[in-house]
Amino acid sequence: MTETITIQIDHLTALDITPVRKIIDPLLEKNAIASLEQGLTFDIQYPREPSDPRELSEIPEIRLWFVRLDTIYPWFPFLLDAKQGEIARYAAMLVPHQFNRVEGIQYNPEALEIFVMNKLFILSDWLEKQSIYSQFRLKSMAQLFGYDIEDSFFEMIKKS
Repeated sequence: MTETITIQIDHLTALDITPVRKIIDPLLEKNAIASLEQGLTFDIQYPREPSDPRELSEIPEIRLWFVRLDTIYPWFPFLLDAKQGEIARYAAMLVPHQFNRVEGIQYNPEALEIFVMNKLFILSDWLEKQSIYSQFRLKSMAQLFGYDIEDSFFEMIKKS
């Protein structure tokens, strides 16, 4: 099941994450959040001049909204549809980057490493609390960004 969350300009300018809360909070209350695994996409409605060359992730109001979302639901990448590029777009909202016409998005390598490690720690703990097996899921997410995570890494964080 894929669900699209539409974000309007008024949500962005007010840092209003109500469109997300309406979908997420009822599932959290029912302990059914796993039903939305990789099932969310965003439709960001932000009017721009035709001459505006910026990507959505280069617009400060949009990035700030995603920073706000990430502080409230730091495990949110679990819900994003990776096949539709939503995890990469989410990362672009939070990680400094540049666009290359040939190679696409080029994340700042150090910032990307911190982002990926942060999400691995957060998601590992959160998925365990949800009784969801996480190692394969976390390895897959890290691989989206070019990281191969060893099994010993997960053993180490389980011990801590």
